Amino acid sequence: MANQDKSSFLFMTNAPYIEELYEKYLQNATSVSAEWRSYFDQVHQASEVKEKNYLEPIHEVISVSSEKTIHEIARKQVGVQSLIGAYRFLGNRRANLDPLKRKEKPKIAELEPSFYGLNESDMGKIFSTTNTYFGADSMTLKELIQALEQTYCGNIGIEYMYISDPVIKRWWQEKLESIRSEPTLSDKTKRTILSYLTEAEGLERYLHTRYVGQKRFSLEGGESFIVSMNHLVELATQQGLEEVVIGMAHRGRLNVLVNVLGKSPKDLFAEFEGKYSSMDLPAGDVKYHNGFSSDILTTLGPIHLSLAFNPSHLEIVDPVVAGSVRARQDQKLDYQGKKVMGVMVHGDAAFAGQGVVMETLNLADTRGYGIGGTFHIVINNQIGFTTSDPRDKGSMTYSTDPAKLIEAPVLHVNGDDPESVVLATQLAMEFRNQFSRDVVLDIVCFRRLGHNEQDTPSLTQPLMYRKIDVHPGTRALYGTRLVEEGILKDSDVKKLIATYRRDLENGIAPRKTQIAFDDSDAMDWSRYDGRWTDYIRTAVPENEIIELGEILTTVPEHFKLHPLLQKVINDRKAMLAEQSDVDWGLAEHLAFATLLSDGYSVRISGEDSGRGTFSHRHAVWHDQNRERWDSGTWIPLEHLFPNQGRFTVIDSVLSEEAVLGYEYGYALSSPKCLTIWEAQFGDFANGAQVVIDQFISSGEAKWGRRSGLTMMLPHGYEGQGPEHSSARVERYLQLASDHNMLIMQPTTAAQIFHLLRRQMLGTVRKPLIIFTPKSLLRNKSASSPLQALSEGVFLPVIGETDAIEASDVRRIILCTGKVYYELHKKRSEKQLKHVALIRVEQLYPFPEKELEVQMNRYPSAEEIVWVQDEPQNQGAWTYMTPLIWQLMKKGQTLAYAGREASSSPAVGYATRHHEQLKTLLEDAFADELKEFKQTK
Repeated sequence: MANQDKSSFLFMTNAPYIEELYEKYLQNATSVSAEWRSYFDQVHQASEVKEKNYLEPIHEVISVSSEKTIHEIARKQVGVQSLIGAYRFLGNRRANLDPLKRKEKPKIAELEPSFYGLNESDMGKIFSTTNTYFGADSMTLKELIQALEQTYCGNIGIEYMYISDPVIKRWWQEKLESIRSEPTLSDKTKRTILSYLTEAEGLERYLHTRYVGQKRFSLEGGESFIVSMNHLVELATQQGLEEVVIGMAHRGRLNVLVNVLGKSPKDLFAEFEGKYSSMDLPAGDVKYHNGFSSDILTTLGPIHLSLAFNPSHLEIVDPVVAGSVRARQDQKLDYQGKKVMGVMVHGDAAFAGQGVVMETLNLADTRGYGIGGTFHIVINNQIGFTTSDPRDKGSMTYSTDPAKLIEAPVLHVNGDDPESVVLATQLAMEFRNQFSRDVVLDIVCFRRLGHNEQDTPSLTQPLMYRKIDVHPGTRALYGTRLVEEGILKDSDVKKLIATYRRDLENGIAPRKTQIAFDDSDAMDWSRYDGRWTDYIRTAVPENEIIELGEILTTVPEHFKLHPLLQKVINDRKAMLAEQSDVDWGLAEHLAFATLLSDGYSVRISGEDSGRGTFSHRHAVWHDQNRERWDSGTWIPLEHLFPNQGRFTVIDSVLSEEAVLGYEYGYALSSPKCLTIWEAQFGDFANGAQVVIDQFISSGEAKWGRRSGLTMMLPHGYEGQGPEHSSARVERYLQLASDHNMLIMQPTTAAQIFHLLRRQMLGTVRKPLIIFTPKSLLRNKSASSPLQALSEGVFLPVIGETDAIEASDVRRIILCTGKVYYELHKKRSEKQLKHVALIRVEQLYPFPEKELEVQMNRYPSAEEIVWVQDEPQNQGAWTYMTPLIWQLMKKGQTLAYAGREASSSPAVGYATRHHEQLKTLLEDAFADELKEFKQTK
């Protein structure tokens, strides 16, 4: 190593190593290599020979006059490096982020030179910055500190040093330090920024005066968000993106609709006046929840923008957007996220406070849910909702700290500096494009008005609102700045305001060219305008079933199955070869296979979906001889035919809310895919109740958005306790109206086969709720002959299957689900001939005609008994009572047999469970009916 190289080496990151070597040299010169010994010998002569070449890298400023000098040089150089590192880690905390300027920049010890033994006398000394700070090879300490302050403590404060990938850290360092985080924009771009600000502020003020007192959740104080969004759209087109799907809450939503997506102000004003284009919907929704889609012509070409519909439940739209993005990417074979991107807009308090944010972030880099990086924007008005004391806002340093869970970089930016907002947006977009990872832009701003326009925020925030009341607004500040820079005249600024107001009065969306309009964001849903009662052929020729079954049970060469799985496969082979009864697992597989062979896709996810919670599915086979965890799997449903549909099965992360929301979003945007979310146990879905209430059950009634999502909810009372018994049938039935869902509880293998196929082949596409069994998965009585798959259909009601004389029947037992088999067994034991058993497989829409036909088969029946596993205040009893009543004949008596009402879904004691089951079966067949017992 040449001496000059050694001197450069000394002042870089290996200074501690040099110091250690020098210590050894001082103790024993022969303990170091000859090269280093020669170098250190020359150092001793440095005070006498100051013009040596090897001293040129330190510019002759730092003299080496003694043995201690090199220690001091190394220590100070290390101190400089540590100072640079400290600014990269902590500089954001001194950044100028608050437009209200309520606090002075804090003193942070680690950002003081003295913390590293550097003092005023060192300010003029030159230190090496090669490979430590981008932009210069050497700087005086004073120059370096100025550069660090500019880069990390200006109007942009960035957090990225927690990222474990050194390549990403170096990328950010080079990007930021080479320009010192200072934007360099053309005059044209600056004028465009002012136009965006004028539009953002102008719309809010126009609505405030025209529609006094009406809620709109104003963006005033956060207008730079519109600057960021419009710049993002331009950059997206530049990067080759074809679609951007946006999810956001209500604050600023109307502004985005008009000033980003190009919605006609005339249409928006009509909504303020109660004139909605969607008045034919059963429910509809308020204007600041509605979505919109449009094709916008940017300076670089067209791009499709979609704003997702959103309820008031903050952040719940996040996984829905992610799922919609993934569906669109899959359709475009866009596996890197280069054609479709998701943008999630958050509030500061919601990002930190809502658990679904963390659940959704956790999906970012997973195989089944990753979308190539989401662009997150936080509209940080520093107040959250109605928080009256900063101490109550949370326990995090920043509201964006949840993003650190996935090592997403965070760019905090002062909303009063729209040029820095543009730079931060550009850097974030470049990062997402380069690394296909999530990134967060935190626009620190303020909220001029209350949470809504009827609030008085100064009641709880007097200090903040004294500042806000005298703030001129971001547009005014930036307009003045451009006038001072000579880019515009004051009259030009005023003209922008007047022109925009005139456009609004004429109902024009300024500078937004829609090359196509599509409010439905239409996937092809046109074939699903039929009725559930339409006859749909779901049977499949037997030879096709046999052919597919052979593929599904063929084990690849040299692939070793687990002995338990080998038995399952052998059993399935026997079912097909002998054309014997098909069990639930095989029937389900055959339903998937027949759909895939017809070109449909199938996507199923859940916490145990590959194997199935109860080991009935086995869609994924694992080679028992494999050496690596990421290889050695075989998924038969992926290997049917060359042009088959896509099959995706995912063992999800341990999340209900985010994953169910994701699959709902996927189903919204993928009508040709059977999209299934499977709960590990049905009652675990209550962790995702917001998704069920706000999207699945009511999305079509509120927003006209169709979804064919299928939910599989294992349900059945088998002594497993309160949390593993009930999928809460009653909740779904309570939500059922307006033909919004299909709610089923199939009890045979043939029924699940036809039901899954009907969901794709039918003329109606609604969310399908299936209460799937547990013990029935292996109950031979629930198996079906192969002929039932090749000739049958889904039966909403299954009538009596035993040979009994209709004229002898005095009691009709109606039931749904597993309890049928227990009733059937009990009746056989008692050898009763006067009781008929009827299963209601379709709970909603209520199969009135089918049930009436079955009940009318028994003209001598005097008693109708509803039997259920669930407690009386749960299950289907309350829902079914009036519906059964209207089908009964005069003189017939309606009664209930089942568990007594309970606050808990089920008991935890096994003995009590068996006692309850015994009692309900005895009550069902008792000579004297006990519960309810009302005669028509």
